[in-house]
Amino acid sequence: MASPEQMLATMRSNLKEKTGKTMAQWLKLVKSSKLEKHGQIVKLLKTDHDVTHGFANLIAHEALGSGGTNETKSSSSELVDKQYAGKKEGLKPIYDALLKVIGKLGSDVEIAPKKAYVSLRRNKQFALIQPSTATRIDVGFCMKGEPTTDRLEASGSFNSMCSHRVRLSSAKEIDAELKGWLKKAYSIS
Repeated sequence: MASPEQMLATMRSNLKEKTGKTMAQWLKLVKSSKLEKHGQIVKLLKTDHDVTHGFANLIAHEALGSGGTNETKSSSSELVDKQYAGKKEGLKPIYDALLKVIGKLGSDVEIAPKKAYVSLRRNKQFALIQPSTATRIDVGFCMKGEPTTDRLEASGSFNSMCSHRVRLSSAKEIDAELKGWLKKAYSIS
């Protein structure tokens, strides 16, 4: 299973092939823009240079000096570690299994840990993973218009950024159906 750090390394090695420029060339372009905020740099790269969100985010972090530092890696890792500490420790294998599936969606997936959940982004957020209780992880999906089922339920008050959610209490529940919803959410983002 690829860790977030391994996924980042893969993105770095694929940067020139996928975007047409090396990191040094992108950094020169960003520097000449005189933009200083992460969001502004990402927007510039996406709108003016057709860079996908994941690569734009990587370049912006690098330009601002946070992309490859141990501090960024450890703070992301610390956020995930805190989410799965204490009573929620038993949920970490489910999270790890989800990351393995997500790593196969594409090299442009950005895994962005937050305080209470992990955001999964491409051009925009397409899903999130949240340890909601001591016995359950909720996977939120951004798939407006998708019909609900007994398993794929409306997100309700779970997270306003998601239209649907699936509740998982075991890694065995990461089946073809769940993988299909992840792939669909990824493809429409």
